[in-house]
Amino acid sequence: QVQLVESGGGLVQAGGSLRLSCAASGRTFSSYVLGWFRQAPGKQRELVTYISSGGGTNYADSIKGRFTVSRDNAKNTVSLQMNSLKPEDTAVYYCAASTTRGKLLVSSPDYWGQGTQVTVSS
Repeated sequence: QVQLVESGGGLVQAGGSLRLSCAASGRTFSSYVLGWFRQAPGKQRELVTYISSGGGTNYADSIKGRFTVSRDNAKNTVSLQMNSLKPEDTAVYYCAASTTRGKLLVSSPDYWGQGTQVTVSS
């Protein structure tokens, strides 16, 4: 059974930092594109960043320069370091794994995590 389990969410003041982690089990994800989505109340789920199997990264403009995605293929994990957090970063954050970047870009990855809440207070 394949599972993606996020951890590290919580409540933080504006300007603070959080680190999200996603642990994968049930198969090896070293060849997968791994991404982080977020969904704020009343808004659509959006892709904020992804990292390819080779380590190439892409970031949404809204988080560029503040968030850093990384992966550890040996541990089957993907992480999201979030710095200089803003109230508008408040959302449920989901990790996702996809065999292709294209499926990630249309929000149809092969696997989703259950989500972790990030709340940034002003």
